[in-house]
Amino acid sequence: MVMNILRTPDECFQNLADYDFEPSYTTINDDDGTPIRIHSIDIGPKDAKPILLMHGNPTWSYIYRHVINALKDSGRRIIAVDLVGCGRSDKPAKRNYYTLARHHQWLSKWLIANDLNDITLVCQDWGGTLGLKLVADFPERFEKVFATNTGLPIGKGNKWLIWWLRIMRFMPSFPWTLGLKRAMVSKGLSKAEFAAIKAPFPSIKYQAGILAFPQLIAISPDNPGTAANKAAWAKLADFDKPFVTVFGTHDPVTRGMSQVLQKHIPGCRGQAHSKLIGVGHFSPEEAPHELAVQIKKFLTV
Repeated sequence: MVMNILRTPDECFQNLADYDFEPSYTTINDDDGTPIRIHSIDIGPKDAKPILLMHGNPTWSYIYRHVINALKDSGRRIIAVDLVGCGRSDKPAKRNYYTLARHHQWLSKWLIANDLNDITLVCQDWGGTLGLKLVADFPERFEKVFATNTGLPIGKGNKWLIWWLRIMRFMPSFPWTLGLKRAMVSKGLSKAEFAAIKAPFPSIKYQAGILAFPQLIAISPDNPGTAANKAAWAKLADFDKPFVTVFGTHDPVTRGMSQVLQKHIPGCRGQAHSKLIGVGHFSPEEAPHELAVQIKKFLTV
């Protein structure tokens, strides 16, 4: 049976703070036959090497708006994709529609449909958990990886993640203030920025994807995603192309993960890994200009 799909009305995305990008869409089909439209920002020369920006939960490509503008003079094609269930991408209507395996399939089909190669991946939060699986499965398509405050859990989690999963299990709606505004954006958000991040979710019925994400975090051995993430780690042990970590120091979610990545992935050796002092989990929102400087440097490696 095909899934019930919701689509946030276009008017929800009008006049957002610091966001004036034209939408670009790719339609893929779920394995059950359901067509799913995936949104991305896509600017710059189409024949240039792409920078692929991937966001986390509960954000969308909006979080990269300042990074995108700072990278416009790089000469690269800049793509920021909205994960299914987020942003301007389609939103399967029920939480049980979302699985880690399905997210992998959706993104893999999107990547193949757009035939992207020579990619520099920039990934944060779920953008890395899912994006690094793309790197593991399609290493020939990726030239470099820039990881910021992300990880790929394999059956263990820190106290913060365990607490987050417990409180989110039965939440009827996303706790925006607890989960974003206070907890992990230390610089604070303006009223207009906060409204823009929430824009794709005008009512509870559009929130199934962002409510489902916490239970997909593979921090227990019996989580269905644990085996898939372990398989991805095994493949990443052979990834010897440039891989750099630039993590905020005040992030309770991914504490210690930069060292794990550096130790495990051959491409991390000899790279100029750095820290964003005082920055929390949502680094593209908190330190976009510093991130853009680091990305530009990494493009020359």
